[in-house]
Amino acid sequence: MPKKPKKSSKKAFFEELAESENAKADEIGSTEKEVKKITKNVQTLSTEEPKIPTSRSARQKPADGDQVDRGELQDFSHEDGPVVQEFELDEELMKGMTRKEKKKYIKEFQFKKQMAEMETQRANDELSNFTVSVSNTKMEGLENTMDIKLENFSIAAKGKDLFKNANLTVVAGRRYGLVGPNGKGKTTLLRHIAARKLAIPAHIDILYCEQEVIADSTPAIESVLNADKERLRLLKLEKELISRQEKGDLAVQDELKKLYEDMDAHGVASAEPRARRILAGLGFTVSMQARATEDFSGGWRMRVSLARALFLEPTLLLLDEPTNHLDLNAVIWLDNYLQNWKKTLLIVSHDQSFLDNVCSDIIHLDQLKLHLYRGNYGQFKKMYVQRVKEQWKEYEKQEKRLKEMKAHGASKKVAEKKTKEALTRKQQKGMRGGAAVMEESGETTTELIVKPKEYIVKFNFPDPPSLSPPILGLHNVNFGYPNQPLLFKNLEFGLDLDSRIAVVGPNGVGKSTLLKLLCGEIEPLSGEMRRNHRLRIAYYSQHSADQLDVDKSATEYLRDKFNMGYQDARKRLGSVGLVSYAHEIPIRDLSGGQKARVALAELISSAPDILILDEPTNNLDLESIDALGDAINLYKGGVLIVSHDARLITETECTLWVVEKQTVNQIEGDFDDYKQEILESLGEEVTKA
Repeated sequence: MPKKPKKSSKKAFFEELAESENAKADEIGSTEKEVKKITKNVQTLSTEEPKIPTSRSARQKPADGDQVDRGELQDFSHEDGPVVQEFELDEELMKGMTRKEKKKYIKEFQFKKQMAEMETQRANDELSNFTVSVSNTKMEGLENTMDIKLENFSIAAKGKDLFKNANLTVVAGRRYGLVGPNGKGKTTLLRHIAARKLAIPAHIDILYCEQEVIADSTPAIESVLNADKERLRLLKLEKELISRQEKGDLAVQDELKKLYEDMDAHGVASAEPRARRILAGLGFTVSMQARATEDFSGGWRMRVSLARALFLEPTLLLLDEPTNHLDLNAVIWLDNYLQNWKKTLLIVSHDQSFLDNVCSDIIHLDQLKLHLYRGNYGQFKKMYVQRVKEQWKEYEKQEKRLKEMKAHGASKKVAEKKTKEALTRKQQKGMRGGAAVMEESGETTTELIVKPKEYIVKFNFPDPPSLSPPILGLHNVNFGYPNQPLLFKNLEFGLDLDSRIAVVGPNGVGKSTLLKLLCGEIEPLSGEMRRNHRLRIAYYSQHSADQLDVDKSATEYLRDKFNMGYQDARKRLGSVGLVSYAHEIPIRDLSGGQKARVALAELISSAPDILILDEPTNNLDLESIDALGDAINLYKGGVLIVSHDARLITETECTLWVVEKQTVNQIEGDFDDYKQEILESLGEEVTKA
């Protein structure tokens, strides 16, 4: 007798959730009558609204929406308070089911609903940890506009200010990049906008793409298409009207005519080709589009979630690090696709090339305020340097003025009050007073100019000694994982100390496997790896942080591993951007980004001859990625990179090698040639940024 397949944890959990609803049906044999009863109970469940905690300090209605489908598409367009996505049983579909199929369908339906409610509660519990205050924003005149204007809002977490009297203006149809150091509140702002904790006009529909779709039996293409509830309603109505027509009801002709006009206006006919185009751009082959979402990893389900968001085209789309789960090919497609986005877009991203190409404006989170800059990220950097210079001048003038007033007997409070009054007069004359007023930031509250804070990250890889070739190479190598086709056949590939190589290709072709073969983490099935016996390789991957000794502090970890002095260890950690308080606490208590910095400090301390980096920019902010690129350019050893960050590849002048057809080949041409090749293979026109 064959063994019964082991139940997944998801299915086991699901059956536990459904047990109370199905117990009685099981007892009496799952009759049609009981199935109908379960159906009724589920429909009742789908209309219930969860209690969602809201901040008492928010001076407006509670959140107007809630998460749907495990939070991957949070549509906060409703006006009547928190509403979970409406789940509806497909009665027509159930008519063709057997009793067993109906029971399974209803149980899966219950699970999906339960997961959505749990995710709703989780998300809103998180928001309840924040306190929010907003000014009485005037909504008059905003009823018919798609612009958003938030004035003098503050957000704090456990007593720590993230935003203080900040202002934000979002103009309809523009594409904004939200930037600033990690951990300062960018994601928090997106979540509060999505949950309408801030004064967002009720008629503006918002969609926040945050988590992967739920894993169930729904094919990827259907998951995308089903996100459009209006399309489903129109198709259901069409089916009903055609059924009436076939029964001889001639009165439906006018209704059908009107329905087809509505379907045409909604783009029903073009929906599936559009959904397939988006999925293809994000890396889904035709066969993958037909696979159930439960058959995909979390990263691929995140891509389905992103595809749903792009397919729905909300008035305001919020994307938080959309490139993190994508390979370079998918990033190239998304970059090109969003350049033609007609509605409003607000993106948090650490990919400078992506921000340069996609964004029309940059919003910089700096010292609890939001500052708006016209232009892309590259233009922002130039303007920001100038702004900091001006802020230093204004700050020094202010401090000199305060010192003089105190010397003449004025108290600190009086001196500061007079200085603020002077700044107000300057503002009213239309002059810019450093940080007190930032061009186009919309700030109206005059405050003392804050001392500019310099955020400096500097990586420095020590130069290796000279080594005799061969340095590192794979010769006539075959490799494949057990019970799977060969990934590499007769592979020839090598590195020297002057190599600068970026390995590209879609997910699943073997890029990370190639790196592991070179590092010796896995052995080839046949062939050989040749390396200089003195060669030191430093391998950094997305999982390097998982290898740290979490019981030690970062300082202890470096000191013990490299026999390093206390001050040297602290200096090394500071140079990679790890804040000082994080040097002395157990590594287990650090965030993912902080652990990544400890792993980078370890990599630098190992003094390698060759750097092998697998997606090194994940968990790094823009400044750190710049520092990494600068360090690679100064480094005298060999470098091999797998990255979805186009700018890191181009700034380090890497030659491109593509993994394809069980081998690795150098690409003729530069990165722009590769980008064009990828887009043309997808049938896309290249947008000039």
